Amino acid sequence: MANETNSIMTLEIWFEFASTYSYLTVSRAEALLSSENLDFSWKPFLLGPIFREKGISNSPFVLDPVKGAHMWRDLERRSQHYGLPFVRPTIFPMNSLPAARIMIAAADEPWCGTFARAVFAAQFSRGDDISQENVLSEALKQSGADPEAWIERARDEQVKAKLRAQTAQALKNGVFGAPSFKVGDELFWGDDRLEDAIAWAHKANG
Repeated sequence: MANETNSIMTLEIWFEFASTYSYLTVSRAEALLSSENLDFSWKPFLLGPIFREKGISNSPFVLDPVKGAHMWRDLERRSQHYGLPFVRPTIFPMNSLPAARIMIAAADEPWCGTFARAVFAAQFSRGDDISQENVLSEALKQSGADPEAWIERARDEQVKAKLRAQTAQALKNGVFGAPSFKVGDELFWGDDRLEDAIAWAHKANG
């Protein structure tokens, strides 16, 4: 096996619901990783606190309009490449806190990946505001989950604390953007590195 304890390494998917490129990764990762027969885990976190830790007041795509314009066009191209619908949302970055808390609360549920994809689809294929309860309720319905129960569960102080801890762990791991992928001590950044992370996981588990 790949490591000293002979355990299977899990590919961790660190993503942010407000992240444009996380849309691409979350939309395709579960099917891809299942076909590759790799264990993976969803790691939702918040980029805002990480940016603030580095003295960055907003998304770099907002602070640098030239970079932002390139990102939107690149996202449009890459969405077409993957066969994903794309609509530029009117709000960017969106308030991703409520969605992240639900994802944290539902981390052990088999439908959590479906929920994440539904939230990203609402934002980037319809332009919906994912901070709104009705949008999250619809995403939960699409996942086969009880919207009222899970929205209430996401308000629990333990869930809030877990999201803060997971964001702090992202910073400790060296995560500076989303999506990022972690296999053991190796960190990969960007949707276009998902396949590299998969190849590394196969090598580590070989």
